[in-house]
Amino acid sequence: MSRFDYDDRVRVTAGAEERLRPGAVAWIVGVFEDRPSGSYFEHFPKGVVYSIEYEDGASTEVHEDALEPLE
Repeated sequence: MSRFDYDDRVRVTAGAEERLRPGAVAWIVGVFEDRPSGSYFEHFPKGVVYSIEYEDGASTEVHEDALEPLE
């Protein structure tokens, strides 16, 4: 089960990889509980992967451990 839902606002955790912009605010725009087959998703650890969109419109995929709720 996913921690976040589509359109939730989240913050990238302080310990996340630099490429994920630690501390940045983003929206959940995709939830991959059952990952599509293919090599792209193989580098993520087990668990839910999300597509997030930053406030500047850029987007990326991120494992749920790198996200926290925006309060």
